[in-house]
Amino acid sequence: MGGRMTSTAAAREPLPDVRGLVFFGFPLHSPAKPGRERGDHLSGVTVPMLFNQGTRDTFAKPELLGPTLDDLGDLATLHSVEGADHGFHVLKRSGRTDEDVLEELAQSTVEWAAPILT
Repeated sequence: MGGRMTSTAAAREPLPDVRGLVFFGFPLHSPAKPGRERGDHLSGVTVPMLFNQGTRDTFAKPELLGPTLDDLGDLATLHSVEGADHGFHVLKRSGRTDEDVLEELAQSTVEWAAPILT
């Protein structure tokens, strides 16, 4: 909910000193009602956005999130975490731990943010 609230505020008017938005599991839709409407406001955001998303996230099906981000053009960057759910947990059979995933998320965020902060 924090990502939607922040992006909604940023879509209404630029947030002071905010150079970009980073989402960890953007909730594009409820699991029971897939759709793109909750992302409509993103077109009003004027700063770069990084979407860290798990490929098993039931709150943002990849086939719905992809077109939503495509509509945003260069302002949107997607980092997909293979096999992760909305809380970025992965199945044990993946061979990865939650710590591995958190490290990946941190790395993707640092790499994305570096050019924005310099």
